[in-house]
Amino acid sequence: QVQLVESGGGLVQAGGSLRLSCAASGSIFSINVMGWYRQAPGRQRELVAFMSNAGSTNYADSVKGRFAISRDNAKNTVYLQMNSLKPEDTGVYYCNLQQWVRDYWGQGTQVTVSS
Repeated sequence: QVQLVESGGGLVQAGGSLRLSCAASGSIFSINVMGWYRQAPGRQRELVAFMSNAGSTNYADSVKGRFAISRDNAKNTVYLQMNSLKPEDTGVYYCNLQQWVRDYWGQGTQVTVSS
């Protein structure tokens, strides 16, 4: 069993910054991918960024140059530094862990960017 606990969401003005954290616990394999997805009201969940245990990353085009994903493998924790936030970044941000053939999700944390 795997649990993901997110923190760091909130309300911020456009142009501001937030840092999300996600701590994984339970049966965590050394080889995995951790990342962030988001879902805006009325829209499908979409990938924001992910990072493998080896350090390779992938970002959605809409966040490149503004967001940075990082992780601490010893702590099974992934971070998302979000800078230059825009109103269109508003949504629920979900932490995701992929290992073996399983996907695990956090409960989500709300990010609201006011204009």
